[in-house]
Amino acid sequence: MTRPSPGDDAPIFSGTNPSARRPEVIVEFLFDRGLLFVAVRNIGDLPATGISIRFDPALHGLNGTREVSAQALFRRIEFLGPNREISTLLDRSDSFFGRQPATRLVVEVRYAGRDGQRYEETIRHDLEIFRDLAFVPESPTAAADPQEVP
Repeated sequence: MTRPSPGDDAPIFSGTNPSARRPEVIVEFLFDRGLLFVAVRNIGDLPATGISIRFDPALHGLNGTREVSAQALFRRIEFLGPNREISTLLDRSDSFFGRQPATRLVVEVRYAGRDGQRYEETIRHDLEIFRDLAFVPESPTAAADPQEVP
């Protein structure tokens, strides 16, 4: 659902006009050969500005040593062009799930268009879908480890 940011006097975008050209910023999680990534994507037709992202609960990665959700990437992106993406490594899947983290997250994304129109997206994710995905490790020594390939 797209709605204006609280306390904003800018016109409201109701999301009812599918032909409206606008920015649309999402956060998604990607799995690639045993690695989990977090991506901020503008899937819209126009640039997005002043992007800020909040995770609930906070997102920890890199073997549990870092609050990934506190990175500057999620505090403020000044400009993200249409159909552009910025991603960062979250963790190795075995490390992430080995810590038994909360897998259900709510992500709030706030941003504006160049015309000043403000938007807010609430996205719910369940990272549990990535827990048991099979993959083939790239290195020959890792392939010998049966724990790497379910």
